[in-house]
Amino acid sequence: MSVPELLLEISIVVLAVVSCLTNFSVLLCFTQSGELRSHVPGLFILNLSLSNILLTLVNMPATFLGVATGAEPFGEPLCRAVSSAETFATCNAMLSMAALSVDRWLAVVFPLRYSGRMRYRDALLIVAYCWLHSLAFSLTQLTLGWGAYSHAYASCTAHLGAGKASQVLAYATFTALLHCCSFALCLLVLSFAYLKVWRVARSHCRRIDVITVQTLLLLVDIHPSVKERCLTQQRKRRQRAAKKICIFIGSFILCFFPYVLTRFVELFTSVQIPRYWGITTKCLIYAKASSDPFVYCLLRHQYRKVLVGVISRAVRKDPYFRCSAGSMWDATDKSHAARVT
Repeated sequence: MSVPELLLEISIVVLAVVSCLTNFSVLLCFTQSGELRSHVPGLFILNLSLSNILLTLVNMPATFLGVATGAEPFGEPLCRAVSSAETFATCNAMLSMAALSVDRWLAVVFPLRYSGRMRYRDALLIVAYCWLHSLAFSLTQLTLGWGAYSHAYASCTAHLGAGKASQVLAYATFTALLHCCSFALCLLVLSFAYLKVWRVARSHCRRIDVITVQTLLLLVDIHPSVKERCLTQQRKRRQRAAKKICIFIGSFILCFFPYVLTRFVELFTSVQIPRYWGITTKCLIYAKASSDPFVYCLLRHQYRKVLVGVISRAVRKDPYFRCSAGSMWDATDKSHAARVT
């Protein structure tokens, strides 16, 4: 086994473990908090986490086996099912991110009319559309048999197997439509929605900056360190919205664009895709599944509060931890008493 293959195997294992922990943590937060379940964006986050879990439990192990063995890890029927699951999971995840961007756009640009424009029923309809959209492509791929083991990606994926040269044009059309209706469409929605959010945030920051400067000018006797602190907070406020938007759009492009570009190059040219490059583009998609919980929810106060509460309750119920903690405190008390005497 070569060193690059070993590094790729380690990367896949690490990404799978992180993805399982983070996405199941999101599901745990939803099961333990009625407040999170009642929020409309929670449906989109839940749908995104389910797609990432499907990708983690089905496709990451298949890719790991493909890299480790260098051959098809399953039989042909199961390999087709795995490739169809990959198409469904990635497409559904992209559409969920687009739905989250639309939700934030409505919440920021139309705050007074948000509750009327994005109701729980509307969110359910959007999630239903995401599933139908994803199922349409995955079932079409499964029905036509356009899923097989690809040596370039070391995984069961959308691939035109041997003996199907007559279907090249139809397969190329399907692949182009798949990526245009998933990656390109979602990137367009993300860019439009977050650009509107950034404009509104910049406008609000300008108003706050004007009020802050006017207040500082009126407070003649204020200490210079206080003024400097206010100006520092003012600069951070201007940069915060831009950083978040760059993370949302930048992570989407960074993780999905190399794979989509490689797929188009593979379709319309006779260039042979290098094996390590193809596997790396797969790993980038898996990295997106691992990082989505941090990007969209786990770093927010509500989710952290619920997760910390769940961990605290679990720790209190652990008798081993209580005994260990009790013996530790007893030892501390005895040592403290010995020092006092």
